[in-house]
Amino acid sequence: MRLGLFLVTLALLAACAADASRALPVETIVIDTHTGPVKFSVEVAGDVESQEHGLMNRKQMPADAGMLFDFHRARFVTFWMKDTYIPLDMLFVRADGTISSVEPNAVPLSTDPIASAEPIVAVIELNGGRAHDLGIEPGDKVHASEIGEASGH
Repeated sequence: MRLGLFLVTLALLAACAADASRALPVETIVIDTHTGPVKFSVEVAGDVESQEHGLMNRKQMPADAGMLFDFHRARFVTFWMKDTYIPLDMLFVRADGTISSVEPNAVPLSTDPIASAEPIVAVIELNGGRAHDLGIEPGDKVHASEIGEASGH
């Protein structure tokens, strides 16, 4: 009995350690909208592994949180919502930091492709509906260390 409990505890600790190893850097970004600047605390997915995992399997996210996918160079990208349980707004960001397009309320668990309309360097995922609620639109400027002049893109 004790051995079984010990093995279960060990397995849970290993799972927690594996989750902790996936902890991503967090950055505060600012988006200039026509109604004023808005701030978000975003996890930065800057490598293929973290980008493939993204926000999968999460059941909730704070209102002022999100994820920034940094592709390091401009390119066409395609996303999907497989294994993603919360609706998301996707902001496709050009190399100069302006928002190219907004995909609102991407449907949870959908495998339908969501593609950029042009080469972009980043995608910012926010809770579904936040872009609309805060007036975030194409042409708005994103200030983040990975995007624009600060990063050398």
